[in-house]
Amino acid sequence: MTTTDGARAFALLKARGEHVCFAESLTGGLIAATFIENAGASSVINESYVTYAPEAKMRILGVARETVETVGVVSADCARQMAAGARQISGADWGVSATGLAGPDGGTAETPVGTVFIGVANKMTALAFEFHFEGMDRGAVRRAAVNAAFEKLIECMQ
Repeated sequence: MTTTDGARAFALLKARGEHVCFAESLTGGLIAATFIENAGASSVINESYVTYAPEAKMRILGVARETVETVGVVSADCARQMAAGARQISGADWGVSATGLAGPDGGTAETPVGTVFIGVANKMTALAFEFHFEGMDRGAVRRAAVNAAFEKLIECMQ
């Protein structure tokens, strides 16, 4: 996996004197692990959350039960709420989330394996971006989600 975008995100955050917090589901901590490969990462990240189960998303990040029960955890609404919750509870300037289906099981016709939502939140707004990494194995979907998270954070910061 290339960490170029992680390094770019780190450099932007450091230059701006800002902090980030990650809230991860399908990536299981891979975004944070990739990010902290940057020497000095502790200057821009204090904490990160892996909230794999729906209950953890609700309890830790404040994802609404209604969201979980109506549109589900693999949704733009959930990604936005995860990112906003991570940002708020950590006090970071930016919250970034990843939720989706890495497979090989769990997909449906409406939400196939490889569907990923990335959330990015700051104090003003929370956005979600949808990706479809179909035809990839579980590891490749997770790595693609990591790269997408960094790309969208960079995009939102510029």
